[in-house]
Amino acid sequence: MTKNEADDFAAYLEPGATVESNHPDIVAFASTAGNAATPRETAMALYYAVRDQIRYNPYISAIEIEAFRATKTLADKEGYCVAKAILLAAVCRAKGIPARLGFADVRNHLSTEKMRQRMQTDRFYWHGYTDIHLDGKWVKATPAFNIELCEKFGLRPLEFNGREDSIYHPFDVSGSRHMEYLNFRGEFAEPPLEQIHATFVREYAHWRNRTAEPIGDFAAEVEEDLGSGH
Repeated sequence: MTKNEADDFAAYLEPGATVESNHPDIVAFASTAGNAATPRETAMALYYAVRDQIRYNPYISAIEIEAFRATKTLADKEGYCVAKAILLAAVCRAKGIPARLGFADVRNHLSTEKMRQRMQTDRFYWHGYTDIHLDGKWVKATPAFNIELCEKFGLRPLEFNGREDSIYHPFDVSGSRHMEYLNFRGEFAEPPLEQIHATFVREYAHWRNRTAEPIGDFAAEVEEDLGSGH
């Protein structure tokens, strides 16, 4: 990357409040997981590390910087789509690869029974993915669903080759509807937390009184649904 190109991508190469690309823990993880010869191969290795070493958990308790820091997601070994996208952006930046956060509203046709009851909708606002600049273009990467979850739910795991967008499949392995993209909200150097919070409060009834809403155990719910045949 030339100096002019680096200047253009400065915001997507520098550390941020949540995309903590200069934190020693993030640098160490990036160095271990992303030890490859080229930026594309490095990004691929980092994608699979975040996808499968960090368990997907859609339940979050707050929309704030502390809850979304890459170091927290790495330490917890779990996170929902936005948290995992932030971590992937952080480790990419740690390796000198420009990365930013992309957001979209999606209709999720597959979730647990308890999640459907809690959310009262199949529309997921501000779904997060990582936008990575490789070989002269931006490529979408979605590291949310770890391989074990995909196998349990009968989903096609999202692969990433660094050349083509990796976004949710519209159908699962049985041909049932899985994920539908409704609209894209754009890309950001850091997550627009105030906007996300405002949308959640407006659109999700259970977010209007968070103190009364217990956080669920998504892994246990998956096992319960599979056991009951849902």
